[in-house]
Amino acid sequence: MTDLILYTNPMSRGRIARWMLEEVGQPYETVILDYGTTMKGADYLAVNPMGKVPAIRHGDTVVTEAAAICAYLADAFPEANLAPPPTSMARGPYYRWLFFAAGPVEQAVTGKSMGLLAPADKQAMVGYGSYEAVIDALETALRPGPYICGEQFTAADLYLGAQLGWGMMFGTIEKRPAFEEYFGRLQSRPAARRADELDNAAMPREQPQPTPQPA
Repeated sequence: MTDLILYTNPMSRGRIARWMLEEVGQPYETVILDYGTTMKGADYLAVNPMGKVPAIRHGDTVVTEAAAICAYLADAFPEANLAPPPTSMARGPYYRWLFFAAGPVEQAVTGKSMGLLAPADKQAMVGYGSYEAVIDALETALRPGPYICGEQFTAADLYLGAQLGWGMMFGTIEKRPAFEEYFGRLQSRPAARRADELDNAAMPREQPQPTPQPA
């Protein structure tokens, strides 16, 4: 019995949390939930009233939202070295790009996929400004490499890399060389490969490939 539980579905952002748990390297239990049934059932709504995945339970602590899960696990298990120390000045860039990925990148890419980007005369009212500005800023940040904050792979890379991978797969982010090189570097990590294998094995047999989901 472990005090770490992952609530997920293999066709969701739960794949991000799975990857993070594999990077952390601690034992955890997996609870697979189905859309519209167990995900909306009373037991899981007691964990996350939104009825969405992913979520984790760590002892008595529940964390939802993929970026928050990544940040929490990095701090809960500092021995995994997935975040700069709290007193380090490198914590600034780490927070900057983690929240850039969870804010402007998420909003702009989701908006593009749904045809709901802000028109030019309303761009000043949205946090991401324009889709083009977000993608250009991201490319500029990644260009020095090898990781978003320099030499250290962090939870910010994991969260951002997962978004880039899905975006390039489904055409909501263009395949710029800097993005492909960065994502390829992340996907070569043993934890990323293990997480993919586990989630792919949990996929419904009639749907062998993951599809984007709102959860």
